[in-house]
Amino acid sequence: MMGKTNDNLRVWTLAAWTAAALASAPAHGQAYPSKPIRMIAPSSAGGPVDLIARAIAQGLSEAVGQQVVVENRVGAAGLIGTELVAKAPPDGYTILLGFSGPLAIVPNLVAATPYDPLRDLVPVSEVAAAAYVLLVHPSVPAKSVKELMALARGQPGKMNFGSGGNGTGIHMASELLKQIAGVRIVHVPYKGAAPAMTALMAGEVDMMFNALPPTMPYLKSDKLRPLATGGAQRSALVPYLPTVRENGYDFEMSGWYGVLAPRATPPAIVTRLNGELLRALGAAETKERLTRLAVDAVGSTPDAFGKRMREELARWAQVIAAAGLKGVQP
Repeated sequence: MMGKTNDNLRVWTLAAWTAAALASAPAHGQAYPSKPIRMIAPSSAGGPVDLIARAIAQGLSEAVGQQVVVENRVGAAGLIGTELVAKAPPDGYTILLGFSGPLAIVPNLVAATPYDPLRDLVPVSEVAAAAYVLLVHPSVPAKSVKELMALARGQPGKMNFGSGGNGTGIHMASELLKQIAGVRIVHVPYKGAAPAMTALMAGEVDMMFNALPPTMPYLKSDKLRPLATGGAQRSALVPYLPTVRENGYDFEMSGWYGVLAPRATPPAIVTRLNGELLRALGAAETKERLTRLAVDAVGSTPDAFGKRMREELARWAQVIAAAGLKGVQP
């Protein structure tokens, strides 16, 4: 995760820039929105993506003066909901709360992905980031990432890690750490992060990465042991946990979320959405909602978010190729 500034809100634009951009929008863009907006959350209700979408949608509703309705479209590791937006009319009334899985990871796994995230979607703004935490079952005799990797190195292929399924961010986090540390650990996929966490606490798997929000209630329990977070620096929410990088590994990963629109959405609408999202993310109420979810508010220009997506697609292409995962179904 990048450095935190201004109470964890990173807005990569100035108010003057936003005002100037809005002023330059054509008349039809200024009239937008004139009716409710659908925000597609490509996940089940109650999960992290859904909860973040609802926090962002509420803030955006307050900013634009129109209702922003979250609609859950579940299936295929986020592909179904993402495809829906990619093929929706480009009028700004159907937008996506996207995340790393269907935007950067799964397109590198599945050749038949029904959309191109760079060609068929327009980035509007990054909106949130969530730290990843490396967890082990208490029976694992490791108190640090270094000790855990030493254990794995001493018994190649005998230790295992859980995940919420092939191609999920928490799966890729473990694959990345395996490659950096040069160890062999067996992947055990589950149908979601919640079942994987249950398996970890039951001792069915030795370790796993998970996003910080769903792990917060367990971090100081005796059901699991947190070893480190995955960001570039310690999370303000769990400052007592070191980063994986502090343990000597060139590792950085966190969950990221952003708003996107269909291809060919008019630039005036993208500009309006970006400006209103930045306004919503700067509001104390939105920051408070996200903080309650153990998530950092993040704002960006469309170009900065597009650059992030291109970098992530290239990064995971390399990790997936090195792990021999191409063609693995999510």
